[in-house]
Order: sequence, then structure tokens, then C-alpha cells
Amino acid sequence: MKSVPWHRLALSHVCLGTQLRQRSRFLLFPFLSALSLPLKARSIFATFSSTDPKPTMSSLIRSRSNLLKLRILDVSRNARFLSTDPNNIDEPLKVEEAETLNVPPPPTEKVLVLGGNGFVGSHVCKEALNRGLSVSSLSRSGRSSINESWANKVIWHQGNLLLPDSLKDALHGVTSVVSCVGGFGSNSYMYKINGTANINAIRAAAEQGIKRFLYISAADFGLVNYLLQGYYDGKRAAETELLTKFPYGGVILRPGFIYGTRRVGSMKLPLGIIGSPLEMVLQHAKPLSQVPLVGPLFIPPVNVTAVAKVAVRAATDPVFPPGIVDVHGILRYSQQKTA
Repeated sequence: MKSVPWHRLALSHVCLGTQLRQRSRFLLFPFLSALSLPLKARSIFATFSSTDPKPTMSSLIRSRSNLLKLRILDVSRNARFLSTDPNNIDEPLKVEEAETLNVPPPPTEKVLVLGGNGFVGSHVCKEALNRGLSVSSLSRSGRSSINESWANKVIWHQGNLLLPDSLKDALHGVTSVVSCVGGFGSNSYMYKINGTANINAIRAAAEQGIKRFLYISAADFGLVNYLLQGYYDGKRAAETELLTKFPYGGVILRPGFIYGTRRVGSMKLPLGIIGSPLEMVLQHAKPLSQVPLVGPLFIPPVNVTAVAKVAVRAATDPVFPPGIVDVHGILRYSQQKTA
């Protein structure tokens, strides 16, 4: 076996050590950068992986001590040392408070009540104010003659629904509309007031992008419909227009006889004396209302405050189902508690 000279053997060890150190430098440096170690730690590895052509036992010992320093440095950087000294209390962790954003409160809903100075409309205005809503009203006479404190909180507009241009200013900033417009007279007059006027309001609200529209219509009374043909034809025409323009936000209330304290000039008519007992009796006689011809005569009366309560809720609650609500539905919704 041929012997290798000692100086060649020493030179091969030096070359092998140099290659290993160079490879360790390229392998360890990216790893240290990914861990975002401090500059002092990287300098320790740089010392360990320097291309020193003369490795000695003392340099290996220094490298091992440098590794120990690196380990202690890393632990002290990412963890807390717990002291066993009872007189030494560890400082609590410092948690920075998250930055908060100044978010403005949601805008107040504004309800426009058409015919707000009438019997039903005035109760709708009052109910909406009690719920903290901004309320405005449009009618031919303008401001209501009611001398009560709530009337001063309503924005009163004067206009004619038969002239669509008079609605533009009243619809500014409105989020929902409640129409209580209706009247009696000749057939042609009743169709204009109950039909054409409400159709104009529905179309104007849809053009303004208003999302919800509630229309207070009337229940069918069988033979009475033929005696008041213009009244009911106008109501049904407005209902059809509403369901077309507001398929997801249109609600129609069909109450029967609405009772309460009605004002006629300076007089007050307490219609509740008749309506309240009839409601208590007829609300439990729903099957009788399905009898042909005479069935509609058994439709129970409903309190004006119940109609106003359901009207405001349906006009402002986005989850209230669209469509037609009959008398029994009005009574059911009025008995539910609202937030």
C-alpha cells in the first residue's frame, strides 16, 4: 500500500474543511434571514463560517461558545424569563391598543306620510315620531290643524298628488313612504283620489330610488264594492301599480272599518264606542267572513292605532314581507312586540 505524504494529507483536510464551511454559510444565511435574527447573531455565524484556511481546536471552541450565545440570544428575544425571586415581580406583557376608526352613526330614516293631516295619517305620523323617525307629510292643505306637541315635529309640505311635480321636494332624503290618501264622492272623483293620485306617488317614489312603499287600501265588502265602484276600482289600480314598481318593498294594508276618535271640524266622534266591541266579537269569527255575499259583513273593525303601528313597521322594517295584509294580519302584527 502506497503511503501519502503528510503535507498532501493536511492540504486535503484544509480543502475539505473550506468546502464544508462555504456550504454551511450558504445554507445557514438564508435561514437566519428568514427568521429575522439580529445583526449580532448573523455576525456570530459569519465568524463561524469564515473561510479561514487554518482551522484549529481553539477556533472550534470559540465557534461552539458562539453557538451557545446565539441560542441564549434567541431565547431572550422571543420569550420571557420567569424569576424565582419573590421580591422580583415580572413585568406584565405590553399589549398595544388597536387603532379605532371613527365610524359615523347610521343615518336616521325619514318617512314621508301622504295625507298626514287626516284621521289615519295623523296617527301614522305620531307613531313614526314615537319610534324616533324623522317624519314629513304632504297634503293639499299643508300643515295640520291639530294643536298637539307632536305636530310641531313634522315637516309639513303642501302639494297635489295629481300634479307629480309637487312631489319632488317632498321626496328629498326620504327612505320610505306611507300613503293614507283616499276619499269619497262621485265615481270619477273617487277613482282619481284613490287611484290616480296614489299611482303618481308610487311612480315618483320608484324614480327617486326609494326602497319601501306602504299603501293603506281597504278590504272588500262584497256588495258594497258595487255601490262604491270608483272607490274600489281606484284602490285596486293603485295596488297593482305598487306590486309592479315595488315587488320587494311594497306592502298593502287592507283594513275594514277603522275606528278611533275622529275629528270633524271642532267636534270629536268617539267611534271606538261601536268599533271596539265589534272587534272583540268579530275577530274570532273569521270563518264567517268566507261566506258568499254576506261574509264581508263579518270583517272585524280595527283600531286606528293598530293600523298606524303596522304601517310604520312595514314601511321601515326591511324584513317585513311584501304583499297584501288583510284585517286579521293587521290585528296579528299589531299585537307583536317590536324592538
